[in-house]
Amino acid sequence: MYKLHDIVTVTVDRPIGSAHPAHPELIYPVNYGYVVGVLAPDGEEQDAYILGVDRPLPCFTGELIAILHRSDDCEEKWVVAPRSQVFTPEEILSAVHFQERFFHTTVIID
Repeated sequence: MYKLHDIVTVTVDRPIGSAHPAHPELIYPVNYGYVVGVLAPDGEEQDAYILGVDRPLPCFTGELIAILHRSDDCEEKWVVAPRSQVFTPEEILSAVHFQERFFHTTVIID
């Protein structure tokens, strides 16, 4: 099982600038995807936001810097960034607010 600071590869299925498939008014300001082979509690592959990269990507390998715990949902989201890039919990929440605003989310960084 992965833990904070491990290196993971995210397959991006919603690159920066793309629209959410079920809610086209929701545009992704960050790359978003999933970690192949890692199942989340919802039975789907683990979702992850990618911070610290400002262009659309097909995939990304980086450091798992935070876990976003949703107290009102069955799954958690991961936050992945380039190695040694640091974000505060406030910066993380600001970057993912476009989607996490619909949930009660806590940032776990250590």
